[in-house]
This record gives sequence, structure tokens and C-alpha cells, in this order.
Amino acid sequence: MMDELELLKKDWQKQEASLPKLTYDQIYKMIWKKSSSIVKWIFYISIIEFVFWIAISLVPIKNEELNGKGAQLTKITDWTIDIIFYVVIIYFIYRFYLNYKKISATDSARDLMKKIIKTRKTVMQYVWFNLGLFAVTMIVVLLEVLIFNPPIELTERISSADSTLIAWLLLGIVFAAAIVFFGLLLWLFYRLLYGILLKRLNVNYRELKKLEV
Repeated sequence: MMDELELLKKDWQKQEASLPKLTYDQIYKMIWKKSSSIVKWIFYISIIEFVFWIAISLVPIKNEELNGKGAQLTKITDWTIDIIFYVVIIYFIYRFYLNYKKISATDSARDLMKKIIKTRKTVMQYVWFNLGLFAVTMIVVLLEVLIFNPPIELTERISSADSTLIAWLLLGIVFAAAIVFFGLLLWLFYRLLYGILLKRLNVNYRELKKLEV
């Protein structure tokens, strides 16, 4: 049995010796190209996502028109949220573009490692901003509906409940659960969209770390 193991070991060593040896520069260039391609795709996906949200916002939605101060306040609030959203998204797209340009001009493995960390941080900030804005938007929309245009069935059920306070509390819990649920769906969407690319960047980072040892 030992003889067989020794033969297998010698055979493996011969095969390993016949394999081409890559230099430090060759390995670095391979990792650099892969990293540059990943960051480029992050930039492209952010543009596609931006166009997608614009297309969604242009879809006409039939809803009852509000009158008076409620309508004016609702419009101002919605416009403010939209402006914040588009301005910040454009800012992040610009940062993704800068990350791509900078990573393409990186000279050393240590610099590339820093750029990978920076790109990863930018993506996480982008995802958390979108999740935070989503939660704020949901809360604002729900408050607008409840304050300015509450459904008749809902108001009737709350007014006919034994305790109005408990009824409102239960309604708040249901709305909070809905926000958490849809927020988790959005988080899973981003995890699928950007998670795969970030995972590949992390692999490249670990490979670069081995080169620096």
C-alpha cells in the first residue's frame, strides 16, 4: 500500500513540475483584469437599475386626487423624496465610474487591494441608502394615506373596535411588518444583484493578499 502511495506521490510531483509556472506579474495582471471587469459591471448595473426606476416612475398609476392642503403637502413630499433619490443615485453612479477608472490605472497589488476595499464599501453604502430610502418612502406613503385619504372600510373598522388605541396599534404593527417584509425582498434583490460580484472581488482580494505575503 505504501509503495502505491509513493508511486502516486512521485507521479503527482512529475505532473506538477510539468505545469507552467506563473510569475508574480502574470498573476497580478490576471487578478487586475478580473477586478477591473467586475467593477465595470457594477457601474453598468447601477446605470441599468437607474433607468429601470425611472421607467417604473413613468408608469401611470390611477389614484384618487387629493384636495386642499393634503394634496399640496403630498406633492411636495413626493417630489422631495424623488429629487433626493435621483440626486444620490447619480452621485453613486459617478462614484462607481470613478472606482472603475481608478482601478484600471492601478500600478501595484497593494493599490489594487485598496481600490477593491473602496469599491466594496461604496456598493454597501449604495445598498443601505436604497434600503433606508425605501423604508422612509413606505412610511411617508402610509401616513399620507391614513391622514389625507384613509379607506372608508378601515376607518369604519377602527371606529367600531372596542379600543381605538389598540386597533391603531395593531394597524401600525401590520404596516411595520409589511415594510420589513418588502425591505427584506429588496435586500435579497440587491444581494443577488451585487453580492455575486462582491464575492468575486473578495476572492481577488484574498489572492492579492497571498501575493503580498
